[in-house]
Amino acid sequence: MYRVGMHGSVTQAMLKTAKKTEVSSTSGLLISNALTLTMALILKWPLALVLWPYWIQSIIIGWYARKRMLALKKFSTEGFTSNDEPVPENEKGKRSTASFFVMHYGIFHFVYLIFLLDKARLDNAWDGFWIIVCGLSYIFAQRKTYQQQVASDKLGIPNLGKLMCLPYLRILPMHLTIIFGMIGGSTFSILFFMTLKTVADVLLDKFDRRPAGTITDS
Repeated sequence: MYRVGMHGSVTQAMLKTAKKTEVSSTSGLLISNALTLTMALILKWPLALVLWPYWIQSIIIGWYARKRMLALKKFSTEGFTSNDEPVPENEKGKRSTASFFVMHYGIFHFVYLIFLLDKARLDNAWDGFWIIVCGLSYIFAQRKTYQQQVASDKLGIPNLGKLMCLPYLRILPMHLTIIFGMIGGSTFSILFFMTLKTVADVLLDKFDRRPAGTITDS
């Protein structure tokens, strides 16, 4: 449970700031997903090609997840072990966890990259340009999400092991939605499955931003 040793008005001010960030993050996600959908329809991308900007988005999510772990001042490692040993609740434990996350997350996305190079080859420079633009457009939303995550983390003592797993919970449903939708190639399929991805994206981002427990004033 989060317990905040500060005056109630200060806590409320922090929560209001977090709420503004939440709106900005959601708006950014909706704009980025709308841009990706628009370019997919204009350039007649198959669903396989749409995975490219989402792969870039996943890299961005992982980048900020590492930053979030390294930004922790107070954290718990209850139930979190490495090589059958408890992870220490100190700077060394925090940095070793962040490094392990980068390695594991990186391997996952390297394998994913090989899959994309085989199933969604980029043969057109114009497609490549807009894929990069669409992918990088997710930076704004994720930066806002990161700001709220850091603000929430300061209100309590989050579990480091749970924070390490959150990025996977965030990215897997949105990618699986599109991968399963690749069986169809019609405009309806693109609209339907990209809409599902957007809904999953916004809901999981909201989950990713919420505090790990109840915030109370002392």
